[in-house]
Amino acid sequence: MKKSDSVVPVERIEKAIFVIRGQKVMLDADLAELYGVKTKILKQAVRRNRKRFPSDFMFELTKEENRFLRSQNVTLEWGRYSKYLPFAFTEQGVAMLSSILNSDRAIEVNIAVMRVFVRLREMMATHKELAVKLRELEGRIQDHDEQIVAIFEAIRQLMTPPETPRKRIGFEVKEKRAAVYGK
Repeated sequence: MKKSDSVVPVERIEKAIFVIRGQKVMLDADLAELYGVKTKILKQAVRRNRKRFPSDFMFELTKEENRFLRSQNVTLEWGRYSKYLPFAFTEQGVAMLSSILNSDRAIEVNIAVMRVFVRLREMMATHKELAVKLRELEGRIQDHDEQIVAIFEAIRQLMTPPETPRKRIGFEVKEKRAAVYGK
């Protein structure tokens, strides 16, 4: 399936993914919109099938999380979302939704959403690899910095002439005491 054949633009799905409680999730209202159903219908279907949605698949946001999410995201308009606290679905929860919302659109949207989650996971793995390589490079540079400083110090030592004891200019008298007094 080509990108242009997708029911929902990938960018739309990506914008609907948030990180809450350290997990990438999608909110019930966004999923309902993508599936083409009302949020109330989606929530009713989830409540009827609550056993399919353990806490690692779906959780309800707290009032504080909801308030924070709305304050941080301009896209979360106050009137657009339900007066009830939203459900947040993890990747597994979104996959489980396809088993309770049985329509062609739900299946197509689910496939698109799963592809986005996979792509995000691949991007995160790439970023982690880059971070590890960057740390290794920083370590090498530090080692090289120390070696370069040592090289410069050695060059400075070679450039400065060796200090030899200076000879006194002039005549040096070496007298013996006995010769002076005539003894």
